[in-house]
Amino acid sequence: MKFTVEKEPFLREVQIAQEIIASRSNMSILSNVLLQADEGMLTVRATDLKVSFQTQIPVVVTERGITTVFCDKLLSILRSLPEGEVEFEQGSQSAGENFVIRPKFKEIDFRLRSIPADKFPELQIRLESGYFEFPQHEFVEMVTQTAFAVSDDETRFFMNGVYLESDENGLVMVATDGRRLSLITQEMPAGITEFDGVIIPPKVLNLVKRLATGEGTLRMAVADKHVFFEFENHFISSALIDGQFPNYRRVIPETQHYQIPINKEEFAEALKRVSLLVEKSRRIYLDLSPGQIVIRSEESEVGVARETISVDYDGPVLTIALNYIYLMDPLRVINTEMISMHFTEAGKAITIYSEPRDRFYHIVMPMQIQ
Repeated sequence: MKFTVEKEPFLREVQIAQEIIASRSNMSILSNVLLQADEGMLTVRATDLKVSFQTQIPVVVTERGITTVFCDKLLSILRSLPEGEVEFEQGSQSAGENFVIRPKFKEIDFRLRSIPADKFPELQIRLESGYFEFPQHEFVEMVTQTAFAVSDDETRFFMNGVYLESDENGLVMVATDGRRLSLITQEMPAGITEFDGVIIPPKVLNLVKRLATGEGTLRMAVADKHVFFEFENHFISSALIDGQFPNYRRVIPETQHYQIPINKEEFAEALKRVSLLVEKSRRIYLDLSPGQIVIRSEESEVGVARETISVDYDGPVLTIALNYIYLMDPLRVINTEMISMHFTEAGKAITIYSEPRDRFYHIVMPMQIQ
C-alpha cells in the first residue's frame, strides 16, 4: 500500500478515530486505526466495539492496500509534521511490517509497527435501508439541549444515555439523572421509519454533534439494537443501551403557579460569583420575595456569598435550595436573552424555559434545605 495525502485533512480524521478508541482495551487491535487505500480514496475506520466510525478522504493512491496502525502514535506523528503532503507506505501484510511515514519535502522518516487488517473487528457500520433524514442543525440542537443531563451513575445504566422516542407530537429526546431532566421535541421527519423508544449513548451523539457542520441533512436509522448515522463523508454506528428508561412523563409538572422572567446573562454571572464559595454539596439558595431574588451560598468552613437580582415577581416569599450546576448547565445551552423559571412551592420541581418559549425545557428538583 502506498498513498500521498495532505497532512491536515488526514490529521482531522485520525483525531476523531483516537477519540473513539477505547483508552484501556484488552484487545491491542482496538488501539489501532484501520487504513485502506483504494481508487483515489482513503478509508479510515476505528471502533471501541460499541461505537464505530468510518470516513473517506481523497488521496493519491500509488498502490492499493489495507493495514492497521497504533492510532495514538500515528496521531502524535502527524501533529509533529510540517504542513504539506505526506507519503505513507506499507509493505507486505505480514505481522509487524513497518508502516512508513515520510513528509514530501522534509528528510523525516517514521516507521510504525502494524497489525494485519484481517485481525480488525468486522462490525456493521452502515445499513442499506431504513434511514430517515434530519436537518443537521435541528439534530445538533436536540443533542445540545439534552446530553449534558445524562446520569454518570453506572449502577443506573438505563439513565446513562439519551432517550429518543416518537409520539403524537413528533420525536422526543430526553435525558435525566434522577434529579434533573432535559427534554426537547422535534417535528416528525419525513419518511421516518417507526421504532420503539431507544437509549442512545451520549458518546455517539456528542461525536455526531461535533462532526456535523449544521448545514444540510444527516441520515439516521435504528435497527438490531444499534443506531446508525450518515452525513457528508462520515458513517457512525453505536450499540444502544439495553434497559428500561424511566417514565419521565411522571415528573413533568402539569401546572405551575408562579413564574419569574430573568435576564439569562445576569443570572448566570451571579451564579458564577456566588458558587465560588460552594463546596462539594454544590448547594446554593434562591431567596424569592416580591421584586427580587437573592442568590446565596453558606459554607460554615468557607464563608457566605450573596447577590441580589431585581425581577418581576409578586409571589410568596420562598427559599429554594438547588444544585447550582443544575442551573448553570441549562443556561449555557439556552441562547435567548431571557429565561423564565416556573414553580409552585419550595420542595417541588422548577422548570426553566427560554423566552420566547422554544421546543425544549429543563426541570430541576430542589435540594433539602439545611
